[in-house]
Amino acid sequence: MRNIVIDELKASEVYRQRVEVVERKGLGHPDYICDAIMEQISVKLSQKYLETFGSILHYNIDKGMLVAGKVEGRLGGGRVVSPMRLIIGDRATFEAQGIEIDVPALAVNTAQQWLRDNIRFVDPENLIYQIELKRGSAELTDIFRRGEKILGANDTSAAVGYAPLSPTEKLVFECERYLNSRKFKKEYPESGEDVKVMGLRHREDMHLTVAMPLVDRFVESEEAYFKKKIELHNRIEEFTAGFAEKARSEFEGCMCLKPTVSLNTLDIPGRGLQGIYTTVTGTSAEDADGGQVGRGNRVNGIIPLNRPVSSEAAAGKNPVSHTGKVYNLLSHRIAARIYSEVPDISEVYVWLLSEIGTPIDQPQIATAQLIMKKGSASEVEKEVAEVMEKELENIQAFSMELVAGKCPVC
Repeated sequence: MRNIVIDELKASEVYRQRVEVVERKGLGHPDYICDAIMEQISVKLSQKYLETFGSILHYNIDKGMLVAGKVEGRLGGGRVVSPMRLIIGDRATFEAQGIEIDVPALAVNTAQQWLRDNIRFVDPENLIYQIELKRGSAELTDIFRRGEKILGANDTSAAVGYAPLSPTEKLVFECERYLNSRKFKKEYPESGEDVKVMGLRHREDMHLTVAMPLVDRFVESEEAYFKKKIELHNRIEEFTAGFAEKARSEFEGCMCLKPTVSLNTLDIPGRGLQGIYTTVTGTSAEDADGGQVGRGNRVNGIIPLNRPVSSEAAAGKNPVSHTGKVYNLLSHRIAARIYSEVPDISEVYVWLLSEIGTPIDQPQIATAQLIMKKGSASEVEKEVAEVMEKELENIQAFSMELVAGKCPVC
């Protein structure tokens, strides 16, 4: 039997706490770009190994950095002066069974395709791609040659997941997805992808601070910028007001949320380009801010400051042996299943700890901490343990979902 422990947590649910802070870095944020591209390279490389060798070989492409370039902004349309540089690094298998895999080419092609699909005004050809991938160490590489049905963990790593998302967490997440939706971009093409949403809830007062650049080719004057900003601000307020109504019916005992919004709070009229938030390409990585894997959202898409989180960067890690990825995502999957399938649970936290070399379906410990609506954790202990046992038994199928790119990591 696996080492599964069920515990009752004597604490208030996050949505009942007096203060809550949640952040989301959006589609065009430099940190998000790094996470998303490295994860897409992981998916493509896993699939290439499977097609070529029938199994996934050793790699961890979880070290990446986006170095900011330089632009010359101008109302009506600026230009890129120096390109951004994307550094793609860590370890990969380049050859097996006498067959070579062109990993650098796969990485660059994947990065270019992601940029093409997601950041409208960045030319993927106008980036410098610096590949810093080396061969893996002998012992870690050997994990993939031992013929085991379920691979041993390639690290001693801990992860924690939880369910459900609080209303604040949901609003922060969904607000960014709304602003970066294809429908919104079609209606407001001047809105850039580098959206960041910071949510603060103090009792029932919920305030969102939103940063979203306007693409300068669509802005003819400072006056036009502030006119458009008012329109965008109103749309965000409409969205948050609609969300607050839904939250009241979804969360038992949830206070009546009163959302307010600020947009681009650094702006000052009368200072020209120095007083308004514009970009040439829609992302601050063009000349203001670099990006790095692991500095962005946790695997459930937010940065929840009231919650315990793992320090592991899941993006780009191997999906069949690296528990820094597998356990990070699986802990949230298990928590969601427990919350939805076991009665009388108000909030649940799931902790998983691996031991290097031990099969990934056999964690050192798997713990569920329960906040109960009524009754005690001992009354549902058996049901919770059954959910956890089943998910760990099916960890291979879960890994294949990661290989297929079915589980976003940012």
